[in-house]
Amino acid sequence: MLSFLKPNPVKKLKKQYDAKQQQAFEAQRNGDIRGYSLLTEEAEKIDQQIKAMENKA
Repeated sequence: MLSFLKPNPVKKLKKQYDAKQQQAFEAQRNGDIRGYSLLTEEAEKIDQQIKAMENKA
């Protein structure tokens, strides 16, 4: 009934994904290639979680 009050885990993960992508972009821009690759890897893991949740629904 009040489903709009329930937190949406996919939305939260998408925000985390966007934040990681932004951090990776800034790391790359500053010349930190290792940091860029680590942040990109973390973002990809979050993206896989998002896809898994979307496929479940």
